[in-house]
Amino acid sequence: MFTAKDVKELRERTGCGMMDCKKALTETNGDFDKAVDFLREKGLATAAKKAGRIASEGLVDILVEGNVGAMVEINSETDFVAKNDEFKDFVKNVARQVIATNPADVDALLESKYIDDTNITIKDLLTEKIAKIGENMNIRRFARYEGGVVGYVHAAGRIGVMVKVDADLNDDATAAARDCAMQIAAINPLYKDRDSVPAEDVEKEKAIITAQIKEDPKNANKPDNIIEKMLGGKINKFYETNCLIEQAFVKDDSISVGKYLESKGVKLVDYVRFEKGEGLEKKSENFADEVASMVK
Repeated sequence: MFTAKDVKELRERTGCGMMDCKKALTETNGDFDKAVDFLREKGLATAAKKAGRIASEGLVDILVEGNVGAMVEINSETDFVAKNDEFKDFVKNVARQVIATNPADVDALLESKYIDDTNITIKDLLTEKIAKIGENMNIRRFARYEGGVVGYVHAAGRIGVMVKVDADLNDDATAAARDCAMQIAAINPLYKDRDSVPAEDVEKEKAIITAQIKEDPKNANKPDNIIEKMLGGKINKFYETNCLIEQAFVKDDSISVGKYLESKGVKLVDYVRFEKGEGLEKKSENFADEVASMVK
């Protein structure tokens, strides 16, 4: 069985209507992932990925020192606090801590001795900031790269992207890496390249596309070899849409991101993208009541 909350989440992730979401969950016995596939197979959901729900305030920030970069997300209760200079300084100091100590995870970061005062830990520092600022805060996540690192922060800390490249970071290469980071911020690709797409994702996409093709009455009498060619073309389109290296470069859509980077002598090694609050649930005042009657 499923709940009003499930209908709400499915609606947010797919953009489909409430009744379509309810039907999808009914047809799949409440299996969320199968319900997403059901909607896509019927051509009702066009998104190939699950959109994160922006639920909490805070800040994403990046610091690069030498050949080491760190990106952190720290959440607060209100946007007002996120704009506070003391909060911003705290976020930057946590990034410095990540660069200096290379913690294994958030728990290790919290227990690490603060580099500016080894008598306290980062957890102690966080507690002090909560008491002083008067609002709950949480160090949610971080990423750390060593090598050729370039960062890009968008919309005053709403989105951060850090890229690791194999290149001599002269002005041109740095600008190209930043352009790549800006594309990641804007488009949010699912994968770096074809090789990074898990085989199960490819098979799942093929199954969905095949179902979509067969749902179209125009294809009812087409032979299998034609269907296979259509499938191949659509899978290539899937790669071009979802793999960063194959995407059209936003500043010049006549070339791909990969070709653009290659022209600048830059090879993308890895990237990470944080969007403030993604995946954290947002309070809903009336929506649950609105749909509750529909799933009873």
